Amino acid sequence: MAAVSAAAARLHHFLSLCVAVAGLLLMLLGGGEASVHEYRGLGFLNKGNAFILHAGSEGLYAPSSPANATTAEDDEDAAAAAVADAFIRFDKITFRRPEDAAKETGSAMVQILVFEIEDREMIGGSAYGGQKAICCTSDLAKLGACTEGSVIYRPSQVNPGWPQLLFASFDGSDTIATLPSRIIPITKTGMYNMYFIHCDPSLAGLEIEGQTVWKNPTGYLPGRMAPLKNFFGIMSFAFVVLGIYWFYQYMKFWREVLPLQNCITLVITLGMLEMSLWYFEYAEFNETGVRPKGITFWAVTFGTVKRTVARVIILIVSMGYGIVRPSLGGLTSKVVMLGGTFFLATEILELVENLGAVNDLSGKARLFLVYPVAILDAAFVVWIFISLAKTLDKLQARRSMAKLDIYRKFTIALAVTVLVSIGWIGYEIYFKSTDVFNERWQYAWIIPAFWHVLSFSLLCVISYLWAPSQNSMRFTYDASENFDREDSLSLIRPGPIASKNGWSLSSSPDTKATKNVTVTSFDGDDEENKRE
Repeated sequence: MAAVSAAAARLHHFLSLCVAVAGLLLMLLGGGEASVHEYRGLGFLNKGNAFILHAGSEGLYAPSSPANATTAEDDEDAAAAAVADAFIRFDKITFRRPEDAAKETGSAMVQILVFEIEDREMIGGSAYGGQKAICCTSDLAKLGACTEGSVIYRPSQVNPGWPQLLFASFDGSDTIATLPSRIIPITKTGMYNMYFIHCDPSLAGLEIEGQTVWKNPTGYLPGRMAPLKNFFGIMSFAFVVLGIYWFYQYMKFWREVLPLQNCITLVITLGMLEMSLWYFEYAEFNETGVRPKGITFWAVTFGTVKRTVARVIILIVSMGYGIVRPSLGGLTSKVVMLGGTFFLATEILELVENLGAVNDLSGKARLFLVYPVAILDAAFVVWIFISLAKTLDKLQARRSMAKLDIYRKFTIALAVTVLVSIGWIGYEIYFKSTDVFNERWQYAWIIPAFWHVLSFSLLCVISYLWAPSQNSMRFTYDASENFDREDSLSLIRPGPIASKNGWSLSSSPDTKATKNVTVTSFDGDDEENKRE
């Protein structure tokens, strides 16, 4: 128990350090993902003959009754009527150019392009089959296809009035151009993209300030995340049901509770907190349009602690701690180090994904965060199954049938979970690789939801197998069973036996007399009775 207490203290200090590092990361992340997109300190990228800034990409649902969805520009009454519908609203978008550029160039224009992903082929064009351009070239202008210096687009045949193109103009030598407040109603469900574009190289160093607000009919949650609010509500209820069952068993047989069952109680409690926090986080996000950083941080942290503790518990159970061995011995520090490293890597990844600007992460940056977590998870899986194989061999050698039966069921549950996980990872790779433009965004929520369901299912199986009962103590470590196959053979191997008269009786096959000798041992009481 002293070794376990020391390991727990070590793990506590390590996790405290990890939480402190994660908190520092939280402060450094700045603005998080939101339906309120703020623009400050962002630069335009040169792509082809255009300078482009990606201003947002979200799935939006059309309102059930689009009769009230009317375009509003500088009209407060129309804007108020559209609040309950789906829309994109521009709030105080301001562009600022350097004074030198204003004096040299004069009038200039910044364009805001909003389009549904199905209309992506309507953007851009080429003259005489050449390279596709975003901004209208002189050759295309001569063909009468567009106006030179403006964004090229063709009206959609499926969605009338789209794509939408707005303008903010610099007049004369003005250094500031402002886009009037405007609401674009959404009348068709789809994945909408917004780009700020200018075609004038003299506008290098252009700065932007302001924000846009994206809203669905049910609230500010992005379309890909909206179903998760109800999902976390259902998962919270599921954890409550599991908790009621577990705590009832726990209180009923509290005298028979094992240390392992205390650990399972901790995991169930952390799961209840995690699901509840995620539900309230999504509810707050849906109401305000901005992720509540505090709730998000604790939801991520409780979830990461739960996953770390669950993996460590499964590992030490697989090693047979408390079942076939009294301690982990020299492996304690290795288990603590693996668990602490997994916690830190997972916490950073989850914070960046849920609080950082996810869309701005490049593929290499995401892989840099995902790879360590995947490698550590694989290390847990390999170590767990190697340990399980050794523990099953020991139990079979000792003929501990009750323990062997529960470990076999435990192994089957883990094997099924790993196989399902591998299959789902393959599906997830296929889903993302074949949906480059997020056209299947309405089903994207299923991918993260599946992992929660899978881990909850495994927790239910473990809770069933190790539930507190009147027979719980039969699964504890028994010192009388503390021998291996080699030890059992040495116990039954004949050896020299000292007789009552001091003769040495050998079991050597060359000594024929010893084959028929029966040795009777007397305890102290028998010796005293004989002398009497």
